[in-house]
Amino acid sequence: MPEASGRPAYDDTNVFARILRGEIPCKRVYEDAFALAFHDIAPQAPVHVLVIPKGPYLSLSDFGRHASEAEIAGFWRAVATVTAQLGLEDAGYRALTNIGQDGGQEVPHFHVHLFAGRRLGRMVPASG
Repeated sequence: MPEASGRPAYDDTNVFARILRGEIPCKRVYEDAFALAFHDIAPQAPVHVLVIPKGPYLSLSDFGRHASEAEIAGFWRAVATVTAQLGLEDAGYRALTNIGQDGGQEVPHFHVHLFAGRRLGRMVPASG
């Protein structure tokens, strides 16, 4: 249900909100005041890490519109810190965020997937 502002309400029972509160454990990679990074429980590549902001944002669009400048900068710096910490930069990696049902978003909390550890190939098959 949308809030009075027209912004969809954030569901604080989603799995990432529960991880942030410590109700569900995670295999933590990195944490600071702005973000938490942890290994995905169903990895799609040898390295599959999720980076989530600590604030209640639904998607990249919501985050970009409603997060403070400090939250935005802090989050993207955390993503860069994680990629460096995991040594992903030399061989390369993919950063992906899914938005909405058609975009494949499964958890209604903004998050970035980091994939690495093998050649990843095309993201979307070429049209025939």
